[in-house]
Amino acid sequence: MSLLPQPIASSLEPVPINSQKHDPAWKHCQMFKNGDRVQLKCLYCGKVFKGGGIHRIKEHLAGQKGNASTCLRVPPDVRILMQQSLDGVVVKKKKKQKIAEEITGISPLPTGEMDTFGNECDVNSGLQLLAVPETLEPDSSLLVTREEGKNNRGTDRRKRGRVKRADKNAISDAVAINSIALDSKRGNNQVHMAIARFIYDAGVPLDAVNSVYFQQMIDAIVSGGPGVAAPSYHDLRSWILKNSVEEVKNDINQYMVAWGRTGCSVLVDQWNTHDGRILINILAHCPEGITFLRSVDVSVMMNSSDALYELLKEVVEEVGVRNVLQVITSAEEQYLVAGKRLSDTFSTLYWAPCAFHCLDLMLEDFGKLEWISATLEQAKSIARFVYNNNVVLNMMRRYTFGNDIVVPGMTRFATNFMTLKRMVDLKQNLQDMITSQEWMDCPCSKKPGGLEMLDLISSHSFWSSCILIVHLTDPLLRVLKIVSSEKRPAMGYVYAGIYRAKETIKKELVKKEDYIIYWNIIDNRWEQQWHVPLHAAGFYLNPKFFYRIEGDIHTEIVSGMFDCIERLVPDIKIQDKIIKELNAYKNSIGDFGRKMAIRARDTLLPAEWWSTYGGSCPNLARLAIRVLSQPCSSIVNKRNQIPFEQMHDSRNCLEHQRLTDLVFVQYNLRLMQMFHMNREQDPRDPISSDSSDVIDDWVSGKETCLEDYGNSDWMALDPPPSGNSMLLGSSTDEAEDLGAGFDDYEIFNRVKDEEDNIEDNVVSQ
Repeated sequence: MSLLPQPIASSLEPVPINSQKHDPAWKHCQMFKNGDRVQLKCLYCGKVFKGGGIHRIKEHLAGQKGNASTCLRVPPDVRILMQQSLDGVVVKKKKKQKIAEEITGISPLPTGEMDTFGNECDVNSGLQLLAVPETLEPDSSLLVTREEGKNNRGTDRRKRGRVKRADKNAISDAVAINSIALDSKRGNNQVHMAIARFIYDAGVPLDAVNSVYFQQMIDAIVSGGPGVAAPSYHDLRSWILKNSVEEVKNDINQYMVAWGRTGCSVLVDQWNTHDGRILINILAHCPEGITFLRSVDVSVMMNSSDALYELLKEVVEEVGVRNVLQVITSAEEQYLVAGKRLSDTFSTLYWAPCAFHCLDLMLEDFGKLEWISATLEQAKSIARFVYNNNVVLNMMRRYTFGNDIVVPGMTRFATNFMTLKRMVDLKQNLQDMITSQEWMDCPCSKKPGGLEMLDLISSHSFWSSCILIVHLTDPLLRVLKIVSSEKRPAMGYVYAGIYRAKETIKKELVKKEDYIIYWNIIDNRWEQQWHVPLHAAGFYLNPKFFYRIEGDIHTEIVSGMFDCIERLVPDIKIQDKIIKELNAYKNSIGDFGRKMAIRARDTLLPAEWWSTYGGSCPNLARLAIRVLSQPCSSIVNKRNQIPFEQMHDSRNCLEHQRLTDLVFVQYNLRLMQMFHMNREQDPRDPISSDSSDVIDDWVSGKETCLEDYGNSDWMALDPPPSGNSMLLGSSTDEAEDLGAGFDDYEIFNRVKDEEDNIEDNVVSQ
């Protein structure tokens, strides 16, 4: 049975769901017009409902028996959300019944009548306030005595008697409820306005409200009660900063304890300031968290590999030589020289170039190919027209159910291909928009930008090019996400990720003369990475991949594993024990062969798998945990709004130290939040200046913006709805698709003028 939604009749005209539809079920259906009647279609199974409204769709998604059949394809989290929403309807009905009883003393309405009333209300519209008339007429149907309510229970409501007096206390209670609700909403608005005035006045970045500490601050103020005193300027510069430094150091001490067990990597994150200075932030990474150690102005020493070597040597000694497995920097020549010298000095660690930077350069090179560059420019013209016109932007967001077509990435090149993928995912929605009556009636559609947008979205060749580009670059984007993830150390995945990217390109293009162009780009940028034994050892020690190798293991992988044993384990007796223990791992002997261990190869993180099932091979397990706990990237993009430049500019010794401590606290709090907090943040608005460095090409209009694009009144924009992720294709784990076979030796051997004999490049398992 097909798992795709069933097509809907072509005679039905899609109708955009406007921003006034607040019920959560609207995000999971589409609305169509059939003549004068409106029909709703489930996004998951494609079932069309010709009546019953949004409540019936909700019952369908929730799996509640009654007026609608159960959707068999709805995701579990959506089903739970719909069930909770339906439960909320029941609670509100009971509250209404209770208020009605208190006011009139009559029995509750029959269930059928209550259901009818409930279905007409938007369940997310908030508390329904009862309108109480200023005066009650003697013959008002609301004035029913409790006694008459009893006597007439079960009879038709129209035959109930009327009374001349009402329960004034009950009416007062209803008025009080209304007053409390109004006061609560008014009070909340006042709080929000007060917070906004502070943020606007102080120039605090608006995304500061995404900080996990923001709500904690509000809760602390509320718990302090009326009249709580705010800290002064001097308080924040003195005792509060001192206490904060001690708090952060205590947290970091917990990470340092883990360094002995898992090892750590020293990360060198280089960046340029607006005035052209070169700064590097030095951090230590382990599975427990990332620690910011120091910031150094290297503008003068950048041309001296000797000076860089001395700096890195000092940092390694500070962290502890026994704790450091690798030092990751950019791949520039001076770092290459300093890194090799460092690995010669310390025989138990590696120098490695940043994998994230190498992958980003691959995407840049892909984007320079003429046909890809032309397609990207066409896609950008669509985005620029949409995001510079409030009418078109509102319309697009309605037709895409709240999803933006521009996706800010960590870099400009990642943004290019992430955005192209998003546009492909929303292709049908964009085509529905430009063929709708709403678009045809819109004056913007007659402008040059609108006509160009119409041509492109209607063009088969444009979409064919977009889809091919997505197929070629999406595997690289997946590896980019893996190496930049804070939740999962990348060392056990990066080798398989590059293999899978090349394999996907080969399968897509088939002919060697076609796919070799893209393979050359990957190999040229990844050349230094191929020589990092840690990557090969990470692949070897990851049970998810190792046990899926059929036949022989390539020499490069085995050599990388042996190299790590010799370098990371200086004791030759332990080296010999590890070699013996490798046989148990290769042949699934003992706990490695348990059914639980076999199932856990795909469910546990590799280091966790070794910690759980590697007890019979303690020496190999310790090495595996240390290798698989390492990252592959030195990029940590959480340094905005931290006063690094002011710290380096300070010429007063006391103030310099104070700013150093402030940077230490700010950056480490940011890193802790990034590494440990799972709080869902609001997605970045593509037209926000916060994202301008990576999406400028996609949303920036020309200097003649008003003339070319039209309506630019931001106040006319609808409130941004939360996007429906079901329209965006697969959202599986980036590492999920990496675990197939690894038997293409052309990928392992890389590109060579003359093919070597494969048998010479493999070793028996």
